[in-house]
Amino acid sequence: MSASPKKLVIASRESALAMWQARHIQARLQALYPETEVEILGMTTTGDQILDSPLARIGGKGLFVKELEQALADGRADLAVHSMKDVPMNMPEGFALAATGEREDPRDAFVSVRYERLEDLPEGSVVGTSSLRRQSQLQARFPHLKIESLRGNLQTRLRKLDDGQYAAIILAAAGLKRLGLEERITQLIPPDQSIPAVGQGALGIEIRADRDDVRALLQPINHAETEACVLAERAMSRALAGSCTVPLGAFARMRGNQLHVVGFVASVDGSEMVRDEVNGPPEYAETLGKALAKKLVEQGADRILAALEQHA
Repeated sequence: MSASPKKLVIASRESALAMWQARHIQARLQALYPETEVEILGMTTTGDQILDSPLARIGGKGLFVKELEQALADGRADLAVHSMKDVPMNMPEGFALAATGEREDPRDAFVSVRYERLEDLPEGSVVGTSSLRRQSQLQARFPHLKIESLRGNLQTRLRKLDDGQYAAIILAAAGLKRLGLEERITQLIPPDQSIPAVGQGALGIEIRADRDDVRALLQPINHAETEACVLAERAMSRALAGSCTVPLGAFARMRGNQLHVVGFVASVDGSEMVRDEVNGPPEYAETLGKALAKKLVEQGADRILAALEQHA
């Protein structure tokens, strides 16, 4: 391999969690390449600026990556670090995912000041979440709860809960753990009760597709098991045209030497839901994801998705 570059620049959103993720990758790269100066370019994205509308209404999670991709395109940054669940299923032309970081806890977390479990919430309790995926699964299990949109960074969401605007909120456990806020988790929701978002808990590193030099430098950071899991999840979502405007989730994990993938598609109110699972060798991760999508379509996923599109 050629000599390490003098400098690498990481593009990142400026939220506390995004900066934690960028610093984590920065530390990994500095340990691997001590001769290289690794800098972070903090940026505010459109998704960070528009906080008064649900993501599904303003254009989806891609709003968190566009400005970072612009920095890659014009050479201000060499790589961008994302939460994998924020990365659109179809990468724009000229960009590529070069590495997948090891997954943190993929589960959803129930966070409340007054109640210990989801099951304890009284009828009419207001639960905050920014995710149609969480909303549909919550409403299917607890139709008596009231779900309201919750936007903002992690600290903002916790403050809204503490101010009494919600009886409880649902967040990704990974973010709370990474920021040292694990004590705020009241209950971890098992994946079979709340199937996580595609890529939840994993870090994705994006580069310009023509930067083979950066791709080679990132290979030691790539976590093969997490990569296989995320490939399967994203393949399922892509086959179903998934985005955050669609209530769907997928979760893959290794069981022995087999990759086990479970997924679902639902109506927003949870009244209609199809779910299924597949198993197979991890080297066929994308094929497994597509096979799972096909099984869901056979159960009526396409009908649910068509109805959602009509009401969009």
